[in-house]
Amino acid sequence: MTYRGTTALITGASAGLGAEYAAQFAARGADVVLVARREDRLRALADALERALGITATVVALDLSEADAAAVLRRELDGLGIAIQTLVNNAGFGMKGAFVDAEPDRIAAMVQVNIAALVGLTREFLPDLVRAGVGALVNIASNAAFQPCPSMAVYGASKAFVLSFTEAVAHETRESGLSVVAVCPGATATEFFEVVGESAFTGGHYQSVAQVVTRTLHELDRRHTPPSFVSGMQNAILARLATIVPRRVALAASARVLG
Repeated sequence: MTYRGTTALITGASAGLGAEYAAQFAARGADVVLVARREDRLRALADALERALGITATVVALDLSEADAAAVLRRELDGLGIAIQTLVNNAGFGMKGAFVDAEPDRIAAMVQVNIAALVGLTREFLPDLVRAGVGALVNIASNAAFQPCPSMAVYGASKAFVLSFTEAVAHETRESGLSVVAVCPGATATEFFEVVGESAFTGGHYQSVAQVVTRTLHELDRRHTPPSFVSGMQNAILARLATIVPRRVALAASARVLG
């Protein structure tokens, strides 16, 4: 995986995992394009990275819940003359509660950001990434991808989609030189739980954003990057168990953890 002399586009870069991906890619010499809704946070991060690391950080304030977000972003980058070699689809959110009580507009926005925008951005930029053949496509899935998630039904299903989609794209592009990986974190100390609520997870251990991103770069630097990985030993064990125990057992266990 090549960093220096490349540009990485990172969505959801205003905080949490996205900001950490930006920092660690920049620390290895990559220029970064930071995408999120909160322009003030993006500019603060961009300024800090440029001052500390001497890279170029470009800010694009964009709402990925808009249906034409991928096309808008493409036009913006083309206008700036920026070509990317790495795409990190990190933007996403969840909500907690029974599906029957969920607000339809909120459900639609989650599907748009977690699935449609990720697919749209991947399709928009994948040809460029494949031609370059030196970077990566990193899609953020979740440990929630491995079993149904009562009280977070749409979120869990959206992450199952991301995992399946990314592994398929990894196989399709396996001869290109591009590294393609779905990252499956467990509970991570980010703003995600400020949106969903701390009660969305009662399983105990939280990883730090630095742990998840450091593991990602470790996998990207391997001779053969796996199509997916679970971050954290405890999380990996739980994900494995979810695939081998009877479905009803996994479902009941998930319901207990998610409350």
